[in-house]
Amino acid sequence: MSSLLGQTLRLGVKSLLLQKMRSSLAALGIFIGTTTVIWLVAMGEGVSYDAQQQIMELGAKNIIIRTVEPQSTDSASERVKTYGLLRKDYRRILANVPTISSAVPMRELKRQFLVDGRTADVNLVGSTLEYLELNHLEIARGRWMAPQDDGVNVIILADQTAKRLFPFSNPIGKKVGVQSDVYTVIGQTKPRAAAAAIGGSLEARDYAYDAYIPIKTFEQRVGDQIMTRQGEGFNFRGEIVELTQITLTVEDIETVDATAAVVELLLKETHEQEDYAVVVPKELLAQAARTRAMFNVLLVVIAGISLLVGGIGIMNIMLATVTERTREIGIRRALGAQRRDIISQFLTETLVLTGSGGLLGVLFGLLCKPLFQCLRYIVLLIDPKLLPPSVLTLEPRIAFWSIGLSLFISLGVGLIFGVYPARRAAYMNPIDALRHE
Repeated sequence: MSSLLGQTLRLGVKSLLLQKMRSSLAALGIFIGTTTVIWLVAMGEGVSYDAQQQIMELGAKNIIIRTVEPQSTDSASERVKTYGLLRKDYRRILANVPTISSAVPMRELKRQFLVDGRTADVNLVGSTLEYLELNHLEIARGRWMAPQDDGVNVIILADQTAKRLFPFSNPIGKKVGVQSDVYTVIGQTKPRAAAAAIGGSLEARDYAYDAYIPIKTFEQRVGDQIMTRQGEGFNFRGEIVELTQITLTVEDIETVDATAAVVELLLKETHEQEDYAVVVPKELLAQAARTRAMFNVLLVVIAGISLLVGGIGIMNIMLATVTERTREIGIRRALGAQRRDIISQFLTETLVLTGSGGLLGVLFGLLCKPLFQCLRYIVLLIDPKLLPPSVLTLEPRIAFWSIGLSLFISLGVGLIFGVYPARRAAYMNPIDALRHE
């Protein structure tokens, strides 16, 4: 049995080699389809991995409450608009929700910093000691804020903020002007990668141009009411916001959903307008997993179409091969070959075509990451602005299940599209086949 199979395989390969160009073009369609499956899934896995890592950084045990400016109909007539999270909300949540292990309030605002004639637009953040660990920040110089710093004009600069304001000197101990206030620099953080936006739930977060002060200092020096000039003259518009965000951490991940529900009920009792949003990273993680699965299915379907087209091409070529070898088939039948022998012969040739195309496609598909990095490097050399930030950080991730799936589909396509030509060859009338010129 094995010798017969080996003989059939050798004969099939020999027949294909007689038409090298035709066989190569037939295998090319399967090669492209197999490579497309692996590449598309790898790119999709890379995008999905980045999104899930960003969500994981938020903490699966965290609940994030953000201030949202409400879209009220009479906002145009309001000279000073009051909205958002309150300090009493923060205290009320801590007092009424026992499952919370820690809570970090935050207030942020854009401000222009001034040092020796150098200016920088900086995101001024008021928060507590826990903000450092919560956002995975590390100190490069000096120190982070301490309990004794509450109400004191001290400031910690982010990496790019420090380099912009103090390009040639150590900023620790230096003075920084912020509006009418002066702060003493006590620390500088290490560079930290920006967090991309996650759907419509959370905005992108760039830590490069931040500056951090104690939240008590922010409350005393900056205040809650911010006035901005509208156009020319003395036309001012303002807003009153106490807190920009509150991040809660629970002790057990199983209590995240229940805690978030209780927090929402507490906020609804004291907020007449919808000026806040509650985001649960655990839910975002589950949503990202569902999106990833749907995205992979879509990519496989798209790539499967390429394999389908390749299969149709192989069927056309095999039908042409059957016509060309009609006399050969008649001779084999006259010498005693059974129909199943003819079917196995042509199916073997089809599977050799699709199998070789599939294997080459897998080998080329495994080169997805280095080829993508090389292409990205070339584009960056031409013009760095051509690529969006998401592509600069994207790393394709080969999913090994896509390799098995692409090979399975390619062989399945060969089997399905090879049956009809093989049966057509097997069911020829031997006498008519011998008369064929």
